[in-house]
Amino acid sequence: MKARRLVSHVLLAAVALAFIYPLIFAVATALKPPGETFASPGSLLGSGVRWRNFSDVFAYVPFERYMLNGLLVAGAGTVVVLAASALSAYAFAGLRWRGRDAVFLVFLATLMVPQEVLVVPMFLLMQAFGWVDSYQALIFPWAFTAFGTFLLRQFFKSVPGELREAARLDGGGELRIFLQIMLPLARPALGVLAVFTFINYWNSFLWPLIMINDVSARGTVPLGLQLFFGQNGNQWHLVMAASVISIVPTLLLLVALQRHLVKGIATAGLAGR
Repeated sequence: MKARRLVSHVLLAAVALAFIYPLIFAVATALKPPGETFASPGSLLGSGVRWRNFSDVFAYVPFERYMLNGLLVAGAGTVVVLAASALSAYAFAGLRWRGRDAVFLVFLATLMVPQEVLVVPMFLLMQAFGWVDSYQALIFPWAFTAFGTFLLRQFFKSVPGELREAARLDGGGELRIFLQIMLPLARPALGVLAVFTFINYWNSFLWPLIMINDVSARGTVPLGLQLFFGQNGNQWHLVMAASVISIVPTLLLLVALQRHLVKGIATAGLAGR
């Protein structure tokens, strides 16, 4: 038993190291002096530790502006996704109406449509609304997807129906049942959806690249990272430093929602219906 436990711990440590090595490499490269990123022979550590790279990121481009824009877009998008997904998931899971399952299957089938196919019609729609080069164009088009609805629907399905029936017998309406009973119970699943949604908005590159004309005013973090590649050469040490800085918000979110994240992943798909 001890030998098996030792072997399992060694394998888990090796897998963990394989996953964490890219982050270690990024931090090490961010601390290298300029010009040593592709030095030969290669080494993980440079000739010295250059903490100044992190401050040079903000001197080279207005990176703090891109961070604030990214937080605004990702935060607002997450709130909209949580609200829309929770309401639609409760309609598919807790309410009975004709054609519910057929509509849900059609809604779920939209997950098979890649984003690249929707970019052109979505751009034309934003152009008709006059939303090109605006924050709302980055938030709303992708806020009503089937993934969040499916995730929360599965969780709502796992809640005993007797709980809703008892609330109805006590005179509670559907909105009250949803707000006071279902939402508090769904906090783990909402935490999972919040993390996935925030990271998706935060890392989005293709859609902001198409929609934003004034990058200096409304650019997000992925658009800001591409500015380190240009006529003055590729500033790899600054790219890595900016990438490490951009990890901080998502890392803080994961730490804050860790308890809900683990519990939500463990219970969100138990219904299986």
